[in-house]
Amino acid sequence: MLERGGNAFDAAVAAGLVLQVVEPNLNGPGGEMPAILWSVARGRVEVICGQGGAPVGASIAHYRAQGLESVPGDGLLATVIPGAWDGWMLMLRDYGRLRLRDVLEPAIHYAEAGHPCLPRVANTIAGLAEFFRTEWPTSHATWLPGGQPPAPRGNLRNPVLAATWRRLLAEAEAQSERDEQIEAARQAFYRGFVAETIGDWLGRTELPDSEGRMHRGVLSADDMAGYAARIEAPVCADHGDWRLAKCGPWSQGPVLLQALSLLQGTGLAGMEPFGADFVHTLTEAMKLAYADREVYYADPDFVDVPMAELLSDDYAAARRSLIGAQADLALRPGTVPDYEAQVARMQAALARLSSTDGAVYEPTMAHLARKRGDTVHVDVIDAEGNMVAATPSGGWLQSSPTIPGLGFCLNTRAQMFWLEEGLPGSLAPGKRPRTTLSPTLALHGGRPAMVFGTPGGDQQDQWQLMFFLYVAEFGLGLQQALDAPLFHSTHFPASFYPRSRSPGQILVEESYGAEVLADLRRRGHDVQGAPAWSVGRLTAAARDGDGLLRAGASPRLMQAYAIGR
Repeated sequence: MLERGGNAFDAAVAAGLVLQVVEPNLNGPGGEMPAILWSVARGRVEVICGQGGAPVGASIAHYRAQGLESVPGDGLLATVIPGAWDGWMLMLRDYGRLRLRDVLEPAIHYAEAGHPCLPRVANTIAGLAEFFRTEWPTSHATWLPGGQPPAPRGNLRNPVLAATWRRLLAEAEAQSERDEQIEAARQAFYRGFVAETIGDWLGRTELPDSEGRMHRGVLSADDMAGYAARIEAPVCADHGDWRLAKCGPWSQGPVLLQALSLLQGTGLAGMEPFGADFVHTLTEAMKLAYADREVYYADPDFVDVPMAELLSDDYAAARRSLIGAQADLALRPGTVPDYEAQVARMQAALARLSSTDGAVYEPTMAHLARKRGDTVHVDVIDAEGNMVAATPSGGWLQSSPTIPGLGFCLNTRAQMFWLEEGLPGSLAPGKRPRTTLSPTLALHGGRPAMVFGTPGGDQQDQWQLMFFLYVAEFGLGLQQALDAPLFHSTHFPASFYPRSRSPGQILVEESYGAEVLADLRRRGHDVQGAPAWSVGRLTAAARDGDGLLRAGASPRLMQAYAIGR
């Protein structure tokens, strides 16, 4: 895309659309897409929110009437309005240069002609073959044509999706101008044949979730028609001569900023970056930041989120005093003045959640469950200095049935809502779920310098915090920082159904060494060792002050790439 005259935003859109085809277990057209970017033309950091809200029919009363105490993790009731397509189209229209055909043709090609099926995709489909055959026949027809799952590295095609994109492109190209074509594509998806097909099928379909509960979806064509992705200002915080920009509290992004604020004054720079002091201190800071996520973060269109107070120096100083020499096994949110009642309500709700040693945080890592959905991430910087980080997700083939006639699945992001009244994250029509998706853009000395991110649900900002500190505090190069050992905490409640937690538990790559793991256990952490090279999948791209471009990608799982010219 860059060599065809496009910029970073055109390249990101094309990559994002291809990823929907080649990693359908990790993202799809029916999912969501937050992005954070620097436009040279605009001269500022901006966020694209491609996270849809809950349908009009998605009320707590309706879900409770189905006998539910929480939103299922899969199936038709877990769906919010798809936001990914509109987010990509907004990026293309307002920031890109290429035409819709240019960025969509690669995805059409790989859907129509096929692509080598990743072993993880093939294994996911094979493991669900019987469920698809008996319960989700439209998924069986899409992913097991002829009744057989795709072979690992065999050719996987999705001709129905290719036909959807060809029809949409034809309707768009009835217009002559570039921007008019993009608008026509948005119209076709949200107010045309795509929305009509989704609405018609959901209106007459009842299917089980993975636990056998029969449900009819509540998403309608009218819900689709009322949706539009939007551009927002980021939430920012400083760390030395760095400034980090994140999506707002409708995402979990500000937890990274809160954790950085807590870590100032802890003597971090003097610690061994792969030692027990570093792991312990980061873990305790992240526990505190994520506890605040549970109590305060939500869609700010519906909830007053005290972001300024949560990022203030005084608040961080008070919270920092809770970081002790031993692991804290309690979940300790802070109390912002005038939010005492909200904190009490949330603490009561959190106390009712189960504690387990099987909390699901990173669904596709080898040491956890294999059939849950996850995410992809894209970073792009061009020669002009435009840069973008995007973290698309949702529309997982294993979590929602394929829509006949379209060739893709809907998202399951509604599982992040609470079915209790009066909480920041309570389900409400039009409200955005507090997503885990969390790309990052960093400025250095006021200059846009780096974009980075990762798949990984609740771990996204934990791994990104470590990566950033390796670069900013310890001077590691991008690839050195990506190759460094990783860990994460499962102490706080997972964002995904059934929202369980494992108090005090940290998953630590054994490459830290037996001595570090033993030291952490002496400090009271419930240390679960993970094989080396098995935790985290970060990527990053950077631009030096002289214009030199750099990029790196984690070798973990052997699915991430860094490419440069």
